[in-house]
Amino acid sequence: MKMSAPSLDDRATPIPVAHPPHATVGSTAAPGGLLSGPAVAGSAVTRIGILAIQGDFDAHARRVEKLGAGAIFIRTPADFDGLAGVILPGGESSTHLKLLDEECLRKPLVEFARNGGAILGTCAGAILLAREVHNPAQASLNLLDISVLRNAYGRQLSSNVCTLLTTLNDAPLEMVFIRAPIIESVGPGVTILAERDGHPILVQQGNILAATFHPELAADLAVHHHFLSLARKAASR
Repeated sequence: MKMSAPSLDDRATPIPVAHPPHATVGSTAAPGGLLSGPAVAGSAVTRIGILAIQGDFDAHARRVEKLGAGAIFIRTPADFDGLAGVILPGGESSTHLKLLDEECLRKPLVEFARNGGAILGTCAGAILLAREVHNPAQASLNLLDISVLRNAYGRQLSSNVCTLLTTLNDAPLEMVFIRAPIIESVGPGVTILAERDGHPILVQQGNILAATFHPELAADLAVHHHFLSLARKAASR
């Protein structure tokens, strides 16, 4: 299914929102990279790794912890051990690719996905997961059967917030778009969970989930809750 470039949703409210900082790894994590968070009574804590080489990984960690899971910053290949899921945050997808190779993280990430691990990619993370990337063309991990157009909604100053329906629950979901890509086309195995102007903005294929918006910047935890459900099921198999 092929799609043309989108028009802005009438319900979209422009906001002067800045792109998530290209943060460097700080000292938020406790020894071993495990962040402190609320545990679920009577159960082992689900460990979610967040790629922490660029982008707003701290915001994802706070969402994961609020839902009772443990957040681990992924900095080395060894950090993939024992994870139930991995989050690829926003930022610049080309920079992510470069750093994945420099830090020797591409191979363990791809192996994690091939072994059935759950992955959530948001904005630039969705671009990384794609089969094909345009505007401009660039390499990707080819883990999700989608074709993506980068920076499709315009410059950073054109970023905005929408409230749209998804298939995750009955309540509308607040979505923060910052220099967002669009998903041009999806393969037959991809399920569309939300759309904007007829274009997919939240999709799933097996245990891989991708959003063209930033769920970590909104108060609603629906996307992270759904992802944790996928991760826990995948880890139990």
